[in-house]
Amino acid sequence: MGSNLLAMDCGLTEDLLLLQQTARDFADQVLKPGASRLDQEERFPQVHWKQLADMGFLGLLIPEEYGGSGLGNVPLVVVLEELNRACASTGVTVSVQNSLVGGPIVKFGSEDQKRRYLSKLATGELVGAYAITEHAHGSDAGAIETTAVRKGESYVLNGRKAWITSGATAGLVIVFASTHRGQGSRGITAFLVERGFRGLSVGKHEKKLGIRGSETVELLLEDVEVPAENVLGEPGKGFKLALSTLDGGRIGIAAQASGILAACLEDSTLYARDRKQFGKAIAEFQPIQWKIANMAVDLDASRLLTRRAAWLRDQGRPHTKEAAMAKLFASEAANRAATQAVQIHGGAGYCKDFAVERYFRDAKITEIYEGTSEIQRLVISRNVLET
Repeated sequence: MGSNLLAMDCGLTEDLLLLQQTARDFADQVLKPGASRLDQEERFPQVHWKQLADMGFLGLLIPEEYGGSGLGNVPLVVVLEELNRACASTGVTVSVQNSLVGGPIVKFGSEDQKRRYLSKLATGELVGAYAITEHAHGSDAGAIETTAVRKGESYVLNGRKAWITSGATAGLVIVFASTHRGQGSRGITAFLVERGFRGLSVGKHEKKLGIRGSETVELLLEDVEVPAENVLGEPGKGFKLALSTLDGGRIGIAAQASGILAACLEDSTLYARDRKQFGKAIAEFQPIQWKIANMAVDLDASRLLTRRAAWLRDQGRPHTKEAAMAKLFASEAANRAATQAVQIHGGAGYCKDFAVERYFRDAKITEIYEGTSEIQRLVISRNVLET
């Protein structure tokens, strides 16, 4: 099945095909065998972290002068699809490291910040996290309650951040806080907060339905003193920075959803060929064929939408609508595919002996984080109606 999936990748350059095959081999040989255990034990994919760094997968958006490969967003989504096809927990961790942490430092960071942090992110010495969400403020990020008060050459941060991917392991966290209370989204500032800063601690570890190998935690900030030199971008301009970063994050989640979808199609095809009922393989029955056909169409559409958005981002062209479209379509397609993959497997698909049970659980979050499907429809409709 792998060769058939590769054949569908029309439009990729020879270099990208080589990168894809490298990521695919790593996913199949290294990630896939341990994905179920990672899910069951609910632990951060630390065992693979150095390998991911050595292959350059943690610095795909970081320029070579800062220790990365600087390949860009299209190569990133090609890699992310393959990693997520094998292990969505590992895939989302790599996505955050690139899209939500390395990417915004490249785009908005000072030269000093780039020198201090980017090479460590690319080599995996630093795990990155992105903290904007709060318990009462998910979709309404402009209403965050975490505060930052200027005190001499520092800011003092107080608040609680929720559902932070890689938050317990992260050595560097981009934290969004209000520096101008009462100004809403116009008063938000982004800060680069190091693990060693006093007052930063880990709260609740979430027990999740899916992507259980990716840690999700609450972060507590109690009088955390952050040097003013660690403001990312401009004071009061953090919301604009967040929106730009979330466009990239949504592309990353679209790639994750495409990977889960590809895994559903691959496993369902293999199972349908092998499983026999009424004296023949279930792949010979039209209802099964139609499910497979729908998955194949959705996979190609998801890939094309995702790669278009990634290409636009690499070109520096507007892509907010396209990122939302990719994320919306791919995430909903992944959930359709996961449901049908379980159905094709029948009773076996409802058991942990088959990976489709995990795909079913992992797929759901892609419709929620980096903006729910409802938020994506709002973004798309506003962009369409304003043109």
